[in-house]
Amino acid sequence: MTNLDAFRQKISKSDMAPLWDVLAKLVTRTPVPEAVPAIWRFSEAAQLLRKAGELITAEEAERRVLILENPAMRGQSKIADSLYAGLQLILPGETAPAHRHTQSALRYVLDGEGAFTAVDGERATMRPGDFIITPCWRWHDHGNDSKENVIWLDGLDIPIVDVFKAAFSERHDEMKQTLARPEGDAAWRYGSGLAPVDDRWAEASSPVFAYKYETAKEALSGLASWEEPNPYHGHRLKYVNPNTGDWPMPTIAAYMSHLPKGFKTQVYRSSESRVWVATEGAGHVRIGDESFNWGVNDVFVSPTWAEVEVEAYESSFIFSFSDRSAQEKLGLFREKAGNAGHGH
Repeated sequence: MTNLDAFRQKISKSDMAPLWDVLAKLVTRTPVPEAVPAIWRFSEAAQLLRKAGELITAEEAERRVLILENPAMRGQSKIADSLYAGLQLILPGETAPAHRHTQSALRYVLDGEGAFTAVDGERATMRPGDFIITPCWRWHDHGNDSKENVIWLDGLDIPIVDVFKAAFSERHDEMKQTLARPEGDAAWRYGSGLAPVDDRWAEASSPVFAYKYETAKEALSGLASWEEPNPYHGHRLKYVNPNTGDWPMPTIAAYMSHLPKGFKTQVYRSSESRVWVATEGAGHVRIGDESFNWGVNDVFVSPTWAEVEVEAYESSFIFSFSDRSAQEKLGLFREKAGNAGHGH
């Protein structure tokens, strides 16, 4: 045993360790994600969700969700190092009980319509392509007054909150929260380029909690009618908090993109972990060394700093969410487009 080995043993007894043994692992030159590129086919997932619907009620499960587990991180309830995702099913007549938690969440509707999410006393009817947020510590419940099954994608910042061990949750006294405002109230007040004159909204998250697909599609289609697509992103817009212009929630960013038929993006990489799903279209994606064909409602993930190229076989509208919002606030976000250097 060398003198240095003996020293390691000695300091270990004092609950210390030498930084020089682990420095290269702790401070890497570029991100080293545990997550790998992966895709989940909606056709298979929908069939499995229907089976789950036969076996357990939404009330029994509290949330009938199949977690999308990254193949390299099984058992960790993560689709990427910093993100959770799952597919949720609610059957006709069901209610997913009201609760709240410190984790921020989004819903992106994939299949069926007529279910609803209620957030802090206002409900929003869910239709395919709609993007709905349930920010930190807001009461929310789901229900389905329609006659068809409704499936949506859940995205949460659970791994980010877990870093701080700051998870709290609470069940509501009632199965459904009492509605205090008519549907559309938040959009009327904040979603039309207007705001109440004596606005006192001080929350970090958006006062608008339901963003309609038709609005996003119309905006991108208008841009596509005259503007050439960005070579790395196609036509891409971000969802915003109308009070600040920032992302809808402090920890989660969300985008809607349009790729014209036959368009292929150039190589792009960033430090964000990102989850993608197309509401319309079909195509192909290369993420690092992996390649997948994708169609409507297939979910795929690009880990941090992986090279991404997306090709559209048809005119496509693609929703995605990431941890970019949190990274920007901490000064961590980096991107590299083509042969360009690091940037913000």
